[in-house]
Formats: sequence, C-alpha cells, structure tokens
Amino acid sequence: MSCVTPALPPSLFTNGYLSSPQNISMTNLNSSVKVSGSGAYKWRLVIAYDGTRFAGWQYQESPPTIQSMLEKALIQITELGRKELQLIGAGRTDAGVHAWGQVAHFVTPFNYTSLDSFHAALNGLLPKDIRVRELSAAVPEFHARFSASSKVYRYQIYNDTFMDPFQRHWAYHCAYKLNASKMREAANLFVGKHDFSAFANATREDGVPDPLKTISRFDVIQMGSLLQLEVEGSGFLYRQVRNMVALLIQIGKEALDSDIVPMILETKDRRVLAKYTSLPASPHGLCLVSVKYKEDHLKLPLDCPVTSSGRHHTITKCKLPFY
Repeated sequence: MSCVTPALPPSLFTNGYLSSPQNISMTNLNSSVKVSGSGAYKWRLVIAYDGTRFAGWQYQESPPTIQSMLEKALIQITELGRKELQLIGAGRTDAGVHAWGQVAHFVTPFNYTSLDSFHAALNGLLPKDIRVRELSAAVPEFHARFSASSKVYRYQIYNDTFMDPFQRHWAYHCAYKLNASKMREAANLFVGKHDFSAFANATREDGVPDPLKTISRFDVIQMGSLLQLEVEGSGFLYRQVRNMVALLIQIGKEALDSDIVPMILETKDRRVLAKYTSLPASPHGLCLVSVKYKEDHLKLPLDCPVTSSGRHHTITKCKLPFY
C-alpha cells in the first residue's frame, strides 16, 4: 500500500507564501497547455483545508463548500464546465471538519506539459483556508473515492480546565478529566471487521451503504493537555468516526465501562448508542489526515508532466541600502 500524503506535521495548517490572482500570468499558464483530441486526461489533487467556515466538502452554491470553491478556480483556469471537470473527492467531510490529506480527481480534454504554473494559479485563486498541496497526473483507473484502500482520521480533544485559544478551531474542549488509558482500551475494541450500523447516522445520499467496515488501528495518544484519537479503516459510515469518539469521551469520563463498545456493536441499532451519547462529537475536532491507495492506482501515466508540490520563491538579486 502507498499513502498519498506524508505524516501530519506539528502545525496542522501552516500558511506559506500565498499567491494572489493578480500575480498569476494566464498567458504563461496557457502556454503550458497542449491541446489533444486523444481523449480525457485525469488529474489528482491532494488538498488541505480549514473547514471552519465551510459547509463541508459536497458541492452547493451557498453557503460555500470546499468542492464549490475548487470548482470555481478550476473553471476559471481550464474554461471548462462542472460536468466536464467531473471533480470527485475521496471523502465528503461534514461542515466544520478539516483535512490535511483530502484527495480529489478531475478530468480535462487536453494535456499539460508542466503543472507548476497550473498549481500556482489554482492556489492563487483559492481562499487562504484551502490549499492544493500536490497536483499530479493520474492513470485512467484511478478514482479518488473508489480506489481508496483506507482512510486515516484524527480527532483532537483539548483536555484542560480552560481552552487553549490557539486550538479552539481544531480541537474539542473537554473540561472533565479524561482517563486516556480507559479510552485506549475501549478504542482497541473497535479494531477488526464489524457491522457499524449502531454508529452510523441516517443519510439519504447513498441509499443503503455496506455497514461492514474494517478498522485496522485506533490509537489514543496523549500529548500534555492534547488527546489525539487517530483511526484508520477501510471506510467509514456517515458520522461513524464522530459517534465512536463521542462514546470514547463518555468512557474517558468514567461514566461508562469499555465493555459497552462490543455490546453496542452487537445491537446494530443507532437508537441504542443514543441512550449513552445522544450527539456525535463536535465536527471541528476532526481532520481527514490521509487517504491510502493501492500502488498500481498511484502509477503515473506515460509521458505525463512532473508532479507539482509547489515551488519556492527565490531572490535573484539582493539590493542593500546605501548608507
């Protein structure tokens, strides 16, 4: 297996130099396009975003979503319509949920000989709380959602008497002293292949999804006042991660024993979970860290442009003041 994104850095959302649309030369960008009638070309994006002010990933015009903002930028650059671009994300994160390693793909009827200018233009047109970290060509078989072998989510809890103001947008505040050992013991009971119907909220989007999911790991990491709950699985049902976290918080408060986990799983009934925790954990503590794919789906096509991870700005001449 191969992961599209590296490990999460110490700073979740680090802003580098942010280009502006005014600094982008569309003439230079268009010169890197090679028009071809040989069919569609597929492109893969790795995206980071602060989901605080967005109504989730899924497209809608108002209020703004991550997909709608990306599509607006892509439409302006490629001069293609939404239906032609066919932008699809790996995970449809909820309102307020963040991402460090969201993956998406789109198609164009033409190829690019270079991706650096395209990448710079895209980030220049996007708001500062959305950044494309990587842009690369993709093989026709690649699908951001259906080619995924696993996803990694991280939920952050700030466990202290008062909230760190610098963490308020990216961590849930719990003033109750949590027992991390109890939470770790309970989290391990989620590992394996289970029917997670009891931990899924109803959704009308996908009909009846397969409730059988495999959790390969569920780590509880304590770093001072910050608790990180990191879970990796083959897939997740609607709000499954936030419902599991909500139960673990109750166990951490020592209001429930860890053996409640297999008991609720066995019922396959969301109403049973509601007796112990009525609401999912708050969305702002959750982040989609990475999406993993099979190696053959990550191969680059023949004669494709070099993958762009952005480019550093350099100073060619330093002018010192005269004294």
